[in-house]
Amino acid sequence: MEIKTFGVVGAGQMGNGIAQVAAMSGLDVIMNDIKDEFVEKGLATITKNLEKSVSKGKLPAEEKDVILRRIQNSVNLKDMAKADFVVEAATENEPVKLKIFRDLDEICDKGTILSTNTSSIPIGRIAANTNRPELVIGMHFMNPVPVMKLVEVIRGIATSEETFQTTWNLSEQFGKTPAEANDFPGFIANRILMPMINEAVFCLYHNVGKAEDIDTVMKLGMNHPMGPLALADLIGLDTCLAIMETLYDGFKDSKYRPCPLLRKYVEAGWLGRKAGKGFYSYAA
Repeated sequence: MEIKTFGVVGAGQMGNGIAQVAAMSGLDVIMNDIKDEFVEKGLATITKNLEKSVSKGKLPAEEKDVILRRIQNSVNLKDMAKADFVVEAATENEPVKLKIFRDLDEICDKGTILSTNTSSIPIGRIAANTNRPELVIGMHFMNPVPVMKLVEVIRGIATSEETFQTTWNLSEQFGKTPAEANDFPGFIANRILMPMINEAVFCLYHNVGKAEDIDTVMKLGMNHPMGPLALADLIGLDTCLAIMETLYDGFKDSKYRPCPLLRKYVEAGWLGRKAGKGFYSYAA
């Protein structure tokens, strides 16, 4: 299946990164969000990223302009009717995602593949909200998208082989390394990562160590590039909590119980970098 026009629903941290790598691969991109200001902010982030690449000599200046011209801003989901492949990169909120997929199913051509960048919500559950479950798949990028090489490609129970292969090939076209995962809560990446982050929060909760010391142990003792609490701040504590709740609901196993401190921070609005405060302070 040939993909010429690539749609991205959500222009936030993940969505604008996905739009950037798609445009850099030569595809025409439709980047959609619910407000102009969100789309403009996403485009500004892409522009800033490309300008950094130009300043470092990694990208010719004229190529930056070509890439930006491939991206069409959108605040009307009906624009996705022109897309051959769509990835949903909205907030990790199940009702929101299911509504988007129901709408996309009505808007898009019957042969259009609908993928989701969900971190943990079952692909089969999402696919069941469409009339094309064989064309629904997980395409889970890592943050920050332009830098991280991995894409988890997740089959739902009804996902066709053609859909899987098209998504796999597209990941490689984007310069990524795809890894296949089956449809279990959290897939591979977050089933391993989030319990580790959650346990680090428990260490803080139980006063085993300060945030800086917990992160130092994991960075220097386990050779992680970033400590788990700093990583949680980067991901967003609300997203971490949502994934832990999905794991807990999906497996009913107490080892996936979200730490009360994580929930307390989210309820206080301490969501990490995007809020200026999480386990660390990011105030200017």
